[in-house]
Amino acid sequence: MDRLTRHELKQDEFKESLDQLEQYMTAHLKEIVTVVILAIVVARSRFALASCSLRTFQAYVGTVAPGSMPPGTESYPTTADRYKAALLKFNAITAKYRMFPRPKAVGIALYHSGLCESRLGNTTVAINTLQEASRDGDRDIASLAQLALADEFLKTGKTQEADRIFQNLADHPTLTVSRATALMALADSMKSSQPARARQLYDQIRKEFGSEPAVAQILREEMADLPQGGGGQ
Repeated sequence: MDRLTRHELKQDEFKESLDQLEQYMTAHLKEIVTVVILAIVVARSRFALASCSLRTFQAYVGTVAPGSMPPGTESYPTTADRYKAALLKFNAITAKYRMFPRPKAVGIALYHSGLCESRLGNTTVAINTLQEASRDGDRDIASLAQLALADEFLKTGKTQEADRIFQNLADHPTLTVSRATALMALADSMKSSQPARARQLYDQIRKEFGSEPAVAQILREEMADLPQGGGGQ
């Protein structure tokens, strides 16, 4: 069979596939529309749950005088109360939508659950939760979880593990964790044990991002606290 004939055959096969698809769509239009509407409803439900949980996570802490806040506004007497309430909501999301592929709301909920556990002092649980969130298919969510995970490792003295994460994040920046942020975290981690290496990193950050006012300000503050003299590489 020559090239032209093979090409014509492919065109015929493609046209036949389109005809079959059109026939299927016509016969099942009602079912398809129903599925699409259901998907939209489910997505909105997940979004509403995530938004509600985030409002709790960011709620006001302190004594509130009656009528001083808009109706429906959440407030908690202590930060621990706030994080406990938010944790319940985030855990409810992960329990309800733990299917594969997981919706984005689950990754966001896992990340914030890890933050809540951390701020409640439950370091081991926080690490396990953030490790799960750090494997999320959405790189923007995963990188946030990895950054928080590295901070937990620092708390437990696992500096090398934390520094490896910071370096990997610097080498593979995302919308949520920029290269400057990761390098700054790495330098901060090394300030006490390896001040010379930390200084090199701060110099590198200044060369790459020193034109950004916010970065320049942070650099000045960090380098002012940097120990003078030697230090390991």
